[in-house]
Parts: sequence; structure tokens; C-alpha cells
Amino acid sequence: MKNKERKTIFLDIGGVLLTNGWGHESRQRAAERFKIEYNEMNFPHEFIFSIYEIGKISLKEYLDTVVFTQPRNFAHEEFIAFMFGESQELPDMLHWLIQWKEQTGHRVIAINNEGKELNDYRIQKFQLKNAFDAFVSSCDVGMRKPDPGIFKLALGIAQSKGEACIYFDDRPMLAQAASKLGINAYHHQGFESTKKILENLS
Repeated sequence: MKNKERKTIFLDIGGVLLTNGWGHESRQRAAERFKIEYNEMNFPHEFIFSIYEIGKISLKEYLDTVVFTQPRNFAHEEFIAFMFGESQELPDMLHWLIQWKEQTGHRVIAINNEGKELNDYRIQKFQLKNAFDAFVSSCDVGMRKPDPGIFKLALGIAQSKGEACIYFDDRPMLAQAASKLGINAYHHQGFESTKKILENLS
């Protein structure tokens, strides 16, 4: 980059580059596919999923609490395969981001809430290492957004001040949490609007 300050771009993954890893729509489809009453599965999910996301329990332990509370006619592996299959790349953003990063030299770091097995699968499946210089994932750092600690950790990893960073999240509340630490945070509403903001940095 010539005559341009190198910025650090923080990005969420689910809702920005990929679909959410295990959102309510995926859980509804799972309930239908495996013939489980949705509320039977969703009620314990609401209590325990955050524990899974900060790496305190494994995916199997999560499923033992949420799905396998009684004998089922399917195995853990079949249900996990369904979960993984729910992850899809959103249009345009990932491919463009990889090219933009290579052309501009800005650093790009992920800040995401994700359970370990889902996180590892998504990074490998969609080759996210091509888009990011580092991953600040809740399952690895033991904190999840909107905890200010996860944003402070990301700033430390980047060795950047908040004003030198930009953050995009599809959830306004999480963007606001980052902005309270002085990070220039934006609500990601789609490819074109985020692309325009990033291109103005180039």
C-alpha cells in the first residue's frame, strides 16, 4: 500500500461471510428432519449453547443435553453431519474479501461466537484462512460477544488502537458493543454496503 495507513478489519463470520452455524432456522429444520418436537430441543439449547460456544463442553456433550435425552433412531454422527451441512457461503462477500485483502494489505481478523467443532469445520470447509490473518473465536478464548473482553483481546492481538480498526457484525447489538471500546463498528446489512465502506479505505 502506498501512502495509506494499514487498517485492521475485524469481521464476524456467521451472517457476514457464511450462514449462521446453528441458528434457529437450522434448529427448526433439524427438528423436522429428525422428527423432534422443536421446543423439546430448543428449551435446553437456550440454556447450554453459550457454554458450548465458550469451549466448556464438546459438541457431543451439547447434543447429549439437547437432542439425545432419550433413545433416538439416529446417531450423533448423523445429526452432526446435518449440523455441518447447514453452513453455506453467502453470496459474493468471501471471494471479494480475499481479493481485496491481497490487493490492499489491510489485516483482517475474525471475531466470532462459535462452538469448537463447528468453528473448525467452517474454517476448513470454506478455506477461511485465505481471508483472515487470525481468528478470535469464542470457543478458543473462553469469551463470547458482547463481552468487552473478546474485543479487547482482538485489539491486543492486532496491536491496534480502536480508532485504527473497523468491525462489521450482522447484529447491531454486537456492533454497538465494539463501538463502546472506540472501534469503528458497522452493522453489516449486505455485501454492497460493506464493500463500499471497505473500498473507501483502499
